[in-house]
Amino acid sequence: MSAEPELADANDFEAAAMQSTAVVDTTIVEAYHLSMSPDVLAPDLRARRPTEAPEHQAVVDIMRTAMALEAPFERLFRQHGLTAPQYNVLRILRAEGRRMPSLSIAEQMVTRVPDITRLVDRLEAAHWVQRERSTEDRRVVYVSITPQGLELLARLDEPVESLHENLLEHLTRKEIAELTRLLGKARQGS
Repeated sequence: MSAEPELADANDFEAAAMQSTAVVDTTIVEAYHLSMSPDVLAPDLRARRPTEAPEHQAVVDIMRTAMALEAPFERLFRQHGLTAPQYNVLRILRAEGRRMPSLSIAEQMVTRVPDITRLVDRLEAAHWVQRERSTEDRRVVYVSITPQGLELLARLDEPVESLHENLLEHLTRKEIAELTRLLGKARQGS
């Protein structure tokens, strides 16, 4: 039996990490992400299934590309004590410019989160958002970004923009437009 720890599923690890306020060693997840990089996976996957359908390969390539593009953002957010879903909530609230019902925030998320309440709990504990219950309907909880949340986003604006530019700098504007069009078309089928 190997003495090395078993690699956890990245989604399981992130969910567990989001529920904990303890400092988490992310070495295993980073190793998992590195092991899933396109350069590592491409020869391995194609060698095992040389006759797979082009649709299958396209979906796998999209998933691998998403992981490769997400990793630098996850590292950046982690340096600021955030997860990508938490950043997304703050970004949505800043763009809205006013308080929002928590379920409306959940509907606008880039990635779906199973429990928006716990996500908002963590943001509120960090003083990046505040919430208040509706006086008309006690089931509705409004969430708004705090000045500290706005300051955090202001500090992240330039690094996030730089990552966007750097990750796709090898593509022309025309290629980026075509990629965006094709990805939108692929999402219509889902």
